[in-house]
Amino acid sequence: MQVPGPLKTLFSYFPLYTHPPLDAKRNKTLEGPTIWARLSKTNNSADAVLSSDVECLKWQAYLALRGLSGIRVRFDVDAQGAIDGRLPNLHVPFDASATYSWSADNNKKSSTGPIDDSTELLSAPHIVEWVDAKLAHSALDDAWEGYKDEAAKDESRAWVSLLEGNVHAALLLSQPAQSFLESLLAPPSPPSTSLESILVPPPPPSTGFLSLLPSYSFTLFSPFGNTSNTTGSVRISSATKISVFEKYPDSIKALSERLGTDKWFLGSEYPTPLDALTFAYLHCILQSSEAVRKEVTRRVNLVAWELRVRAMVKAAFNRA
Repeated sequence: MQVPGPLKTLFSYFPLYTHPPLDAKRNKTLEGPTIWARLSKTNNSADAVLSSDVECLKWQAYLALRGLSGIRVRFDVDAQGAIDGRLPNLHVPFDASATYSWSADNNKKSSTGPIDDSTELLSAPHIVEWVDAKLAHSALDDAWEGYKDEAAKDESRAWVSLLEGNVHAALLLSQPAQSFLESLLAPPSPPSTSLESILVPPPPPSTGFLSLLPSYSFTLFSPFGNTSNTTGSVRISSATKISVFEKYPDSIKALSERLGTDKWFLGSEYPTPLDALTFAYLHCILQSSEAVRKEVTRRVNLVAWELRVRAMVKAAFNRA
């Protein structure tokens, strides 16, 4: 049976091409541990290895300051392709000899998963355990988790709260607002914790007519602990914004005074998770708007410290 002439003419405008099959096995070869992160907004060059997203950069700094090197970084994976829709993820070779907490579950927990027979993908909370197994050492084995004494260990908790509270809020509020068209075209946001949960005291809920209007929502992610899949949004009033930016200079001033001329925060002999956290915030602030950047650039010790640590972190990564 022949194809009618008019239909054949129509099909001629849509030619069918065939290509040789891809070598899927070769494309899946993992040369080493690879972190999936968000691309830098300020430096898109081929040699850029640091993410501009503070959540991803926290983990890049953590890996580097734990002493790992030769880690590859990928910026071509969208958050929708990551575990639970969150970046970063760590793609590592499968190690049958290592004992991980998630290995006890034969069905694999949602926070880990196999890529193929020889590799697996880890969500951020499992990076710490993977590094501990890789180095055969955990900071929890040390007397004060790497800090110089028990007082410094307790003080570190307060600095983490400061960075993830007011400093994080100021960094988020300094970002340019997304246009209405961009909000329509953007993919769905992953589960997140609202800005309301990190402000102390939290902003009051919207009432009356304001409760009917769209509200701001922000994505947050705890850097060294378990994450929540709750979502939430709250209208950020002008008074709340003013309060955040009034507290922010005092936070940066306190950070600068506490660092002084020490090599690492709280006088630690070696870098701690607090140093990784601090670097991530300082680096992102220095790449952000003048509203938050000026408070850091006024303090020479913070700028010099960030520059020194940045060189260490960059040296640990290569583009995949």
